[in-house]
Amino acid sequence: MKLPDHGRYDFQPITLRPDFDWPGGARLAVYLGMNLECFGFGDGLGAELANGGPQPDVLNYAWRDYGNRVGVWRMLDLFDRLGLPCTALVNSYMYDAAPGVVEAFRARGDEIAGHGRSNAERQGGLDEVAEAGLIAEATARITREEGQAPRGWLGPWISQSRVTPDLLQEAGYEYHLDWCHDDQPVWMRTRSGRILSVPYPQELNDIPQIVGRKREAAEFADMILDAFDVLLKESEQRPLIMGIALHTYIMGQPHRLKHLARALSDMQANANGRVWFTTAGAISQHFHGLGI
Repeated sequence: MKLPDHGRYDFQPITLRPDFDWPGGARLAVYLGMNLECFGFGDGLGAELANGGPQPDVLNYAWRDYGNRVGVWRMLDLFDRLGLPCTALVNSYMYDAAPGVVEAFRARGDEIAGHGRSNAERQGGLDEVAEAGLIAEATARITREEGQAPRGWLGPWISQSRVTPDLLQEAGYEYHLDWCHDDQPVWMRTRSGRILSVPYPQELNDIPQIVGRKREAAEFADMILDAFDVLLKESEQRPLIMGIALHTYIMGQPHRLKHLARALSDMQANANGRVWFTTAGAISQHFHGLGI
């Protein structure tokens, strides 16, 4: 008897893979995954500050809405001061729900990646036709607004069905971010070719840590710095990726931003030319060009 298997990639220890460098001879690629999300009022899913009551759940809806009204602008100021790029993970309904937010990331030259229509829904529970329709609708809106199609996709709520990689590859996506199974990019098989999996963090992610595990920002910042120290040392042996997943309504709170600023500033100060501060899309593009 064999365990059920996804069939998307073969097991290969990270210690037995080809060596390569990131641009400029860097060994550690660091990217910020900025989740730009919107939610329906009185309906659908959403992270909770506190246990929600009956709908309309004003407490949690308003807490999330703070991110687009206030928190994101505080975070953008920080990224501008530090000169750090972002991968903006965009719900396509954001263009209507919070006009100006996605445009601010576009103006910085940040990558705009697909992130479904809204984080009030999951795609993994849909049938294939409906899921393909969700991907097509979100992709078309982002393409129309940005003047180019997104290269990368993160499913809302990290949700995939058994055919999601197939649908994304067939929709023209080069990479997705839904799997946290590695510290390097991994090629995944699809029914029509292959798609790259760029690792997206679930440990260095403010929702699992702050909302889920009830840690606070000082500890989260320490986790970021501890991971950076270990990965930077390990990258002497092999090239690695370090993603940091952020949400505007969590890290955009004033008492948390100071700790995020501390972590990012310390990382920059200790990079010593060995770190590539970049986007998930640039990581994917570089890896595509390696021919590995």
